[in-house]
Amino acid sequence: MAIEIHWIRDDQTLAQHCLSWRELPFVALDTEFMRVDTFYPKAGLIQIGDGKRAFLIDPLLIRDWQPLAELLEDNGVVKVLHACSEDLEVLLRLTGKLPQPLFDTQLAAGYLNIGFSMGYSRLVQDVLGLELPKGETRSDWLQRPLSETQVSYAAEDAVHLAELFSALRPRLSDDKYAWVLEDGAELVAALRREVEPETLYRDVKLAWKLGRQQLAVLRELCAWREREARSRDVPRNRILKEHSLWPMAKSQPDSPSALAKIDEMHPRTIRQDGEALIQLIKRAASLPQEQWPAPLPEPLPIEAAGILKRLRAIGQAEGERLGIAPELMLRKKALEALLKSGYPDGPYQLPDSLRGWRRERMGQALLDDLAGAGDSR
Repeated sequence: MAIEIHWIRDDQTLAQHCLSWRELPFVALDTEFMRVDTFYPKAGLIQIGDGKRAFLIDPLLIRDWQPLAELLEDNGVVKVLHACSEDLEVLLRLTGKLPQPLFDTQLAAGYLNIGFSMGYSRLVQDVLGLELPKGETRSDWLQRPLSETQVSYAAEDAVHLAELFSALRPRLSDDKYAWVLEDGAELVAALRREVEPETLYRDVKLAWKLGRQQLAVLRELCAWREREARSRDVPRNRILKEHSLWPMAKSQPDSPSALAKIDEMHPRTIRQDGEALIQLIKRAASLPQEQWPAPLPEPLPIEAAGILKRLRAIGQAEGERLGIAPELMLRKKALEALLKSGYPDGPYQLPDSLRGWRRERMGQALLDDLAGAGDSR
């Protein structure tokens, strides 16, 4: 069956369609983009499906994104996407807004225990019984004109995504439907909380092994790298390799020749930014002690693995009761944060990252388990 395709190539047409989409209960939304040598994704196409037709918006020709921004924020229209973290970045970059309420079909599949982290083609095949043509994921979405294959691939995505929502929604209980939207809201909130460059040093591997003065240097290096990547719009590793950060903070090179000895240090980096890096290290290293970061906690010891496994089992048992994919229940980071809050002897505190329905249904059981473990020692 041929798909009805409508192109949107000017601001006025986009504004008219956005008004009519705001009358609908839901729209399916997808993006095609390129991100080869840039920090930010470059939008090549935005697809919208209304359940019958595919609308292809050409972002290279649109200047006024306000009508789409208003649609994204319209609480009366559910926005349906699939595995959407990168799509969200594209939409935020274009419109300054993020979709709400957000229904991610990949999450819905997990809540129905169809599968976890299921690819789009497999989900369409499983739920709709349709075999999709092999993807155009590696093609150039910024070229014009787009090939016929690209256009039909993009249009099919939008139409089948709307069909997926119509098929999955009735299978979800009201509770589970609310939880899918809750997780969607969490994805959006996480992207809204733009990461402060000054906090990135905490994520560097083995950062906990550094002293406080070295951490001050690491903090400035990570923040500088992030800001430069954003302002030059190039990948972080093009500015400074990930593996160079820790040795630079530890040994604090003070000359181009010392910089050259750092792991994975690219000659181009020394040429372009060597002097700035040497000055930055010098400045950060001479900060007064009260401006040094606090020491970072050591990772949980090997012995804690058994406790984590036991806590994860609480989530898995609840997942079995509810018919939800076990991977969706308790996330590893939340469990580690919980354990770190009081290891080894307690008392333990539920971390902020364990929220919503998971906190309500499993929070107390996790605390009880840890309290019991403390008693038995």
